[in-house]
This record gives sequence, C-alpha cells and structure tokens, in this order.
Amino acid sequence: MKRIITTAILGLLLANGCKPKKTEESGFSISVSNDLDFDRNEIVSFDAKNLLDKFEKAAIDYILITDSTGKTIRHQWLDYDKDGTPEEFLFMAKVAAHKTSHYKIISDSSFAMPEKEAVAYSRFVPERTDDYAWENDKVAFRTYGPTGQKEALEGVEGSTLSSGIDIWLKRTNKSIINKWYAEHVKNPGYYHTDHGEGYDPYHVGNSRGLGGLGVFENDSLYVSQNFVEYKTIASGPLKTIFELSYAPWDPYNVKETKRISLALGSHFSKFEISIEAEDGIPNYATGITLHNNQGEYEIDKEEGWIMHWERIDDAQVGEGIVMKPAVIDSAFAYTSKFPDQSNLLVTTTPKSPFTYYAGFAWEKSGDVSSKEDWIEIIKKQTKIIASPLKVDFEYH
Repeated sequence: MKRIITTAILGLLLANGCKPKKTEESGFSISVSNDLDFDRNEIVSFDAKNLLDKFEKAAIDYILITDSTGKTIRHQWLDYDKDGTPEEFLFMAKVAAHKTSHYKIISDSSFAMPEKEAVAYSRFVPERTDDYAWENDKVAFRTYGPTGQKEALEGVEGSTLSSGIDIWLKRTNKSIINKWYAEHVKNPGYYHTDHGEGYDPYHVGNSRGLGGLGVFENDSLYVSQNFVEYKTIASGPLKTIFELSYAPWDPYNVKETKRISLALGSHFSKFEISIEAEDGIPNYATGITLHNNQGEYEIDKEEGWIMHWERIDDAQVGEGIVMKPAVIDSAFAYTSKFPDQSNLLVTTTPKSPFTYYAGFAWEKSGDVSSKEDWIEIIKKQTKIIASPLKVDFEYH
C-alpha cells in the first residue's frame, strides 16, 4: 500500500504539551536508552516499514508519537527515494543520563500539528549566485556552486571559487537562511553585519573552512573546486539531508560526493564522503582553516578530534572536527605564509565511504564562554558517536 507524504506533513510539527484528543488505533511502545553520563536531547530514527504496516488503515498525517506523560513530541518522515513511501521515521528523544525514556506511537484523526520556529533546514540558493546553505537552531553553514566558480574564474567581483565550508554565526534558534538571503538581495552584504541574530564574518577563501575535503601529499593540499550538482533529500524539520557532487579533480582524477546532514539541537554537521579515483590516492584529508595562523588549537587522536579556538571580531569561536579514532592516520597543523593555505588537518587511509563531523560554537550564542566549554562539547560528541541512543520496540 503506497503511503503519500504531503508537503503539509513535512511542514507541520508536534508541539510539546499538546495531547491527542481521540485515539483511533493502538500502536506500539518505544524505549530509548542512554548509556552515557550526561542528559541527551537528540534525534533518533528507525525503519518506517513496521510502523506503516501497523497503521495500514491510518492516514500518515495522523500517526503521532507521545512521551510517557501523553504529550506529543516532534517527528519527521524521510522518503529517500522520493517514491511517496517513507523509509525512515525520526523523532526527538529526551533521555537523562543512564536512564531510559518511554514513548508510544498512536493514530489520531482529530489532531492538528502547529508549526515550530526551531527547525533543521537546507536549500539551494540561486538568488546569491548558487550557494547551498543549511542550518538548525544552533549553527548555519554554506558552500558554493558552479555559477560562483564560473564567475570567479572570469574575475567577477564578489564571486567565490572554493570547496571550503563557510559558517554563519547565529544567536537565535529561529531559521535565518531565507531572511538573511532576502535582505541580501535588497541590500548586498546584509548578512555580513550583525543585526541582532548573528552574521557571517568567517573567511573561507581557498582554505578548507570548516570540514572541506582534500588530499595531502608532498607538503601540498589538493582540493576540488565548487560543487557541480546538488540533491536535497530532506529539508527538515528535525533533520536536513542533501548531497553535493564535484567534478573530477587533479592530480588523482578524484570524483567526490558529499552527503551532509544536520539534526536539530546539534552543533555538528555529519559528512559522509564517497570518492572514486582512477589513480591511487595517499589519503583523505579534512580540516579547519587557521586563518592567519592565529588562535589556539588542540589535537587528540586517541579521542578522535581536532579543535581550533579563535577570536573573530569581538567574540570567540570554537571549531572542531570529530572522527572515529580508529580511522585517523595523522592530525597536524599545516602553516603557510600564503593566504588561505594554513589548515588544521586530519587524514585517514582511503576508504569509501568515510564519515566525520564538523561543528562550531560562537560565544555570543550563549552555548560557550570559554575554550574549555567548547572542548567539553566536542568530547560529548565523541561519546555520542561511540554510544548512540538505543531504541527498542514493544508491539501491542
């Protein structure tokens, strides 16, 4: 039986505190366990097939998830192949340290789902040449497309030739991508000034920015140019997922595809990299720009992270990359006298696909007030990767 996800479903979210008025069909219970020593508020997911089979007669709009008090919580369907039948169900789980939280999925034809301001979101941005931008309630990123590359090679002022990843500093949990770009159309450069919600002061150039990819060999970092194609898989609201593809680049004739996802509540984008290369390549490298070789950095290969802490204008920003320790070959700071060539790098033995997480925090967001705060967030991320929330089911 084909299950259609309408646009309205993806745009409507469950608000905490709302209770179903009329339960039409009992469903099943879900237990989510946290093995770590800190509280977690994270997106978890599971295969949607059993859920849809259980609610075969219910419209997908009316399938709800409630916590142990009966309050509805936020959820999202993911339809990866866009055939109208979702493959995955996501929801926001809140689980205390070393505890288990309990949820129930039911159907209710009388329930209406109001919108929420805090979302994960992404889209292609043709109004600013051809950026691709993504965000959640904590952070925002963007990178650059083929028109920007063409214009840069032609010498058009303000264009960008880079596969580096830019970051936008937010101090609001509201979505800002559409607003900032709309204001930029009316007043070019709008988002480079803080109007109370944050701004973009981050310089990428030809550096890796935060999480750009390359191959490091013979004291040189080889990188692609701008992405040539994009595919939006899910634009939110709990998780956004998209893919960027790059033209083959020298000297290894590398064909690179990035699948990037960002979940609500996280400081870190997840990068899943697939690479094909006709010629053997020595490594994959990802990193963080060191800008003008200022700021502080730390490397912990045993825990699987690199970190940069720097002042941008009048506030501090922490950037970090997290990777499973077992796949890390080397991690080091490469400094150069040439602009945009200084990067904090981590390399891994070529294997496709491979995964890493890149994220940041801004002092003015209120999430960090010191380098130690940022390192603590990074350390928690390493533990989250190593010990995901465990989901168990009990069918009624």
